Amino acid sequence: MTETPGTTASPTPAAKDHGRAGRDLKAAVASAFVLLSAIAASLAFWKPAFMVIVVVAVVVAVWELRRGLLAKDIDLPEQPLMIGGSVMVVVAYLSGTAALVTATAVTALVVMLWLLRRGIDGYVKNATASVFTLIYIPFLGSFVALMLAEGGRDGGGLDDAGVKGIITFILVTIASDIGGYIAGVLFGKHPMAPVISPKKSWEGFAGSMVFTMAAGWALVEFLLEGDWWVGLCLGVIAVVMATLGDLCESVMKRDLGIKDMSQVIPGHGGLMDRLDSLLATIAPVWLLLHYAVFT
Repeated sequence: MTETPGTTASPTPAAKDHGRAGRDLKAAVASAFVLLSAIAASLAFWKPAFMVIVVVAVVVAVWELRRGLLAKDIDLPEQPLMIGGSVMVVVAYLSGTAALVTATAVTALVVMLWLLRRGIDGYVKNATASVFTLIYIPFLGSFVALMLAEGGRDGGGLDDAGVKGIITFILVTIASDIGGYIAGVLFGKHPMAPVISPKKSWEGFAGSMVFTMAAGWALVEFLLEGDWWVGLCLGVIAVVMATLGDLCESVMKRDLGIKDMSQVIPGHGGLMDRLDSLLATIAPVWLLLHYAVFT
């Protein structure tokens, strides 16, 4: 580095070390509090407001994934993905699974037609990544809408079955994250997948399992008034899927050569860095609760 005579070069600031937690805990807790407060308020007073939050999350997540994929020269057509993804969430809430499948198929076709305008070069690469994005974000995210619609499409509050389902889904996923964090920081010695996610340990996974099964049992038994065994199954499903979702996003980020999808959430990184577990968990959780509790 060339220095101007009579001046002293300023050293490059070192990245702040947040210890074994791997994140700024204060900022992470504050961000989580704000997000959970917004979710709680929408569920308590007017359920369609929560769907607005889901649609915004889908749009931001598509933007983040496009931003990340550009590192590998993959350029998603974000406009049709954002619009189509938003429509998928809305029709899933208003009309159910058949409408969601139809909207997904139509959006996939529109995206592929949209990409024809760019010509031949890179078509297969961009179309494949677009369909992957479509399934990964708006399609899986639409199961949140299906869950919320279990109690009807108006109102809100803890008397509503759909609201109870959303609360259960969110809390078991949070329990998995908290249990893994505590056990991993205190006892983590054996890496689960050192090449993919060095901080994730088998001890952390065990902590996630304990916390999530306990949360699943309590929530199904006392909030949903379902059978105890459903709660235990819910816990096992949630912790396995949340862990797989986290590992899959870690693989994606390592392949793309990025640390976080963005920095839109202080202490957490990108929205996708928080949605990875939720997106992987929601479909099997909805399936279990739909047939074992709500039906």
